[in-house]
Order: sequence, then structure tokens, then C-alpha cells
Amino acid sequence: MIITGLLLGAVLGFVLQRGRFCVTGAFRDVFVTRNTRWLTAFLIVVAVQSVGIFALVGLGAIHPVTKDLPILAVILGGFVFGFAIVMAGGCATGTYYRAGEGLVGSWLALITYAGASAMMKTGLLKGFNDGVRSVTVPLRSIHETLGVSPWVLVTVLVAAVGMAAHHHLSKPKRVVATLPPRRTGLAHLLLEKPWHPFATALVIGAIAIAAWPLSTATGRNDGLGITTPSSNLVNLLVTGEATYLDWGTMLVLGLLVGSFIAAKASGEFRVRVPSAQIAVRSVTGGVLMGVGASLAGGCTIGNAMVQTAQFTYQGWLAFAFMLLGTGAAAKVFIIGHRGAEQVRPGTSAAETSETTVTAGV
Repeated sequence: MIITGLLLGAVLGFVLQRGRFCVTGAFRDVFVTRNTRWLTAFLIVVAVQSVGIFALVGLGAIHPVTKDLPILAVILGGFVFGFAIVMAGGCATGTYYRAGEGLVGSWLALITYAGASAMMKTGLLKGFNDGVRSVTVPLRSIHETLGVSPWVLVTVLVAAVGMAAHHHLSKPKRVVATLPPRRTGLAHLLLEKPWHPFATALVIGAIAIAAWPLSTATGRNDGLGITTPSSNLVNLLVTGEATYLDWGTMLVLGLLVGSFIAAKASGEFRVRVPSAQIAVRSVTGGVLMGVGASLAGGCTIGNAMVQTAQFTYQGWLAFAFMLLGTGAAAKVFIIGHRGAEQVRPGTSAAETSETTVTAGV
């Protein structure tokens, strides 16, 4: 049954690559270009998934578990992770799909991110991680605190995100010159025509919903997640213990497969070797990503996308501090070097990182 993790991961990797769905870019644009189009797309994923999660809970198909809030770890880890994804040129999923495109800087970030996650969860830094995460407060979900049905919050979220999406969709469309299409039909739609951020978000939201019953069927009571599966992948490669091979591990392997297929089929795969400065930054960012995500209990997917959809305090608090961390890093590495007018909204974080460093060399 864990093969469904590989298949779903491959679909997700394909969609992320073709949709250019860069969460780091979405967070960064809020501070650098004052543009919230991609952040709105990210919130569409959260809203869609929230509807699906609570529908599945109501049907008795899944039973998510929430725990007391490790407040210090979530605040510290969320900020560190948000800062690190700018350095690394992408968040967890962004690093996976950019690695599948052939970006060597993302390979370095991915290896160090997974390695640092393993050190934090099962290795040398486990004591530090457990110690910080042991500081908890008795707060689990927002709807429990308010004493209301989660559907009240789902309704509010869907309405707010719907208004934000309408705001962006009602703006005049920019006319962009494009080359004549080389493909027709489905091949043109999937591999050539640019995907709209909101359409991509709807597909990712559906994938995130599907992850819950598929993962639960294998005994893993969770949805999409990247950090723990990446840690498990490292442990699997090092120890060879089959216990580390689960649905989540197959999911992250699928991300690489799907993004590679998408990049090759669309002609976007190309091995790109970074400068020494970018390489050092990617490695440092990858390490800090692993440390931050482990402390916070998840990355931009596990926390800011999945936990938020369940309205947990951990998810929304991590989301807030990831945004703040991204803003701080954008100030240090992007705004101070280039100016907001030089960064195009929606540009992937890896592309921005590469051009920023090149400009500064």
C-alpha cells in the first residue's frame, strides 16, 4: 500500500514543477514586491484542504491527532525555517522539485536539510530538539478554545480566501508576449502553457486531501509531510532498517520522480552548477531548514499547509513566524541588494537567489 505514497508524490512533484508553485516566493513577495497573489494561492490550498479534512473526519475516514503546543520550539523553529528557505532558495517542497529540475544548489540544500532533520529527530541533536519541544502550553486547536464547530472556521477561511482570490482575478490581465505553441491538446496544456497559480492551488489542495486516507490506510495517521519523511529517508539509507520505509518516505521520493518527469517532458531540465557563494548559502540554508522544521514540528507543508487546515495553534503560529523569518531574510539578502522593483512577483526563490548573488559578485 505504501506504493500510493510514491504515486501521489510523483503527481504532486509534477504539479509543483509545472505550476512553478514556490512557497518561498509566495512568502517573499509579501515583503519584497508587496504582492499577495501567490500567498493567496497558498491559502487556497489550505482552505480546500480544510474542507476535505473535516469532511473526512465527519465521515469517520480519518482521525487526526492534535497535541499541546510546544510554543518555544514553534516560534523559534518557524522563524529559523522562514529565514533559511530564502538562503536555500526554496522551502522543503520547492527544494525537492527544483532538485528534480537539475538545480545543483537545490541538491545541496536538500541533502543538508534531510541530514539536519535526521540529526534533530534521531541523531546527535535529538536531545536539544526534544528539550526545546518539551516546553508546552495546553493549547491545541482554535475551535476547541472557542467552543465552536470547526466548520465555523472553515466557512470563515473559505470566505476570506475567496474574497482575496476575487480581488486578484478582477484585476486587468497583463498581456505577455509568448512564442507560438509547439504542442497541441493535452500536451500543450500540461507541458507548455503556463499554469494559473489558483488552478495549481486547487489541484494541490485535492492532492493534500487524498493524502490523508491513502496515508492512513498504511497506518500513518497524517497527511502531506516532508521533514519527517526526509529524516526517515536518511535513516533508511544509513541503517537499512525497513521501519524507516513508510508512506511518507515514498512520498518524498515521488516528488523527485514527478518533478524530473515534468522538467524533462517540458524541456526545462538542465543541470545548473551554482557559484561558490550560492553553494555555501544553499548548504547553510539547508542545515537551518532541517533544524527549524524539526523544532517547529513541520515545514511550510506540514505546518503552514496541513496543520493550519486543521486550525491548530501550532500550524498558524508556525505560519506567522515563517512569514516573519522570510521577511527578515528578504531584507538581508534581497531588498538590501536589489530593491523591490527588480524582483518579479512569482519568480521562484531559487531563481531570485541565483540572480541576486550573481549581481552581487
